Amino acid sequence: MMSVEIKKVANKRDLEKFIQFRYDLYRGNKYDAPNLYSDEMFTLNPWSKNPNAAFDFCDVEYYLAYKNGKIAGRVAAIINRRYNEQWNRPCVRFGWLEFIDDQEVSQALLKAVEDFGRREGMKEIIGPLGFTDMDQEGMLTYGFDQLSCMATGYNYEYYPRHMEQMEGYEKDNDYVEYKVFVPKDGVPAKFRRVAELTMERYNLHIRKLTKKDIFGPEQYGHKVFDVINGTFSHLYGYSELSKKQMDQYVNMYFRFLDLSLVTVIEDWNTPDHKCIGVGISYPSLSKALQKCKNGRLFPFGWWYLLRALKFKKTNIVDCLLIGVLPEYRSKGANSLLFYDLIPRYQKFGFEWGETHVEMETNGKVQNQWMYYEHEQHKRRRCYKKVLE
Repeated sequence: MMSVEIKKVANKRDLEKFIQFRYDLYRGNKYDAPNLYSDEMFTLNPWSKNPNAAFDFCDVEYYLAYKNGKIAGRVAAIINRRYNEQWNRPCVRFGWLEFIDDQEVSQALLKAVEDFGRREGMKEIIGPLGFTDMDQEGMLTYGFDQLSCMATGYNYEYYPRHMEQMEGYEKDNDYVEYKVFVPKDGVPAKFRRVAELTMERYNLHIRKLTKKDIFGPEQYGHKVFDVINGTFSHLYGYSELSKKQMDQYVNMYFRFLDLSLVTVIEDWNTPDHKCIGVGISYPSLSKALQKCKNGRLFPFGWWYLLRALKFKKTNIVDCLLIGVLPEYRSKGANSLLFYDLIPRYQKFGFEWGETHVEMETNGKVQNQWMYYEHEQHKRRRCYKKVLE
């Protein structure tokens, strides 16, 4: 008889325990960069007066695992109806998976997700994935001795071992991540030539945004996320962002970003100077987040985040979103983003950049790092299992 008890999260108080468990599990880990508690509560709380827009098209249940009377694990069971319809894939996702090193606990958690999926008529379970591609995705399988970042997260080395020991689970998709070193002597000459020829030949232009551009009548923030939709629409796990989601992400990201580290590319052959590419980066918050006790901004967490964001007290820059519309990639439009950003990275003293997750099969994206010294330092995996 199993000694693990699974309890469904039924209210906000239970959700607080669900969120707090991760801070307790990773306390003192020098590689983990925990998310802010307020961000986690916003993302996960369906009882909020202003809930995450993902709840408009996602069904979710949260579970806590108890062993010997103590919380030993957690997991979210998610059905993203928009994704399932778009990809014709009736699947339930597992996300926010955390557990102690106990196979009985991890099995019980995933069984709870499987059972939820079966009740809802799903044919597969996949994950780790969030509600959308804007959430953390993939389980770390390589790079356990590397500092994590806010966008991608961290997990212990025993996690993939547990997955491999569970019956029926196999690889669905692998991601890679790169550490890309900032050149010390300006933009590489060959890269500079490519960017300048691209601008001249195709009449593409770099634009730097202001708060007025983003939040004023032009609503440029929405144009940025239109590019993200167009860039990532064909990728694993992606479901198109709604206008309501765009509104939330514009407010979530652009209110604190240093816009000198945000670059957009416009096609001036079009009457409205169409936005066709975007690069969003920000100083790494990993070390600052480690100093925010239990992910809280108070009493002192806000100061460490301010030092990183405003005063650039870090040598790492996180490349959060890099996207160019498919029809412009062969024209070398990607080069314009870093043509503009590299001198800014050098100005602020950044030594290397942390890329977001890239599908291992996406050679076109990985080729953009060929002009720089780089190192593939992390790998992540999403798993799948057929539900019978």
